[in-house]
Amino acid sequence: MAKHIKILVGTMTGTAELCAEEMCDSLEEAGYSAEMTLMDKLDAKVFGANNAYIICTSTYGHGDVPDNAKKLYESLQTNRPALDGIPYGIFALGDITHGETYCWGGKNFDKVLANLGAFRLGEILEHDATSGELPEDCAGEWAVEWAKLLIEYPTS
Repeated sequence: MAKHIKILVGTMTGTAELCAEEMCDSLEEAGYSAEMTLMDKLDAKVFGANNAYIICTSTYGHGDVPDNAKKLYESLQTNRPALDGIPYGIFALGDITHGETYCWGGKNFDKVLANLGAFRLGEILEHDATSGELPEDCAGEWAVEWAKLLIEYPTS
């Protein structure tokens, strides 16, 4: 049985939230158990062994996580919980014209989660705002394909 999927959303303008809503709907239509939560009041305790996680986040400023994601990001860095083997995926939103800080919001979460022992399934999806494709148009399909990787992931 696939794990419950929690989609944690870091957003400034609401675009990542739209993407997460599409992910949640698509996952549920495909038979997965999923829920979406804004990161606003979350800390490192949100991570539990019985779940899989999708971090859906934009990048703000000079490669920073969005304001509503700062508490969670800082809690992970400060409290350093053991997240050994917890599966996660990253859906990162950015603008390629920002050069080397492109999609750093998602990449920063990836780095801290990996350092705490969590296991990323698949590659980071980096969506470029200048691509002409709306990120919410590819979010659902990406999430379902990502969730299929959970079937092969060991549960113990």
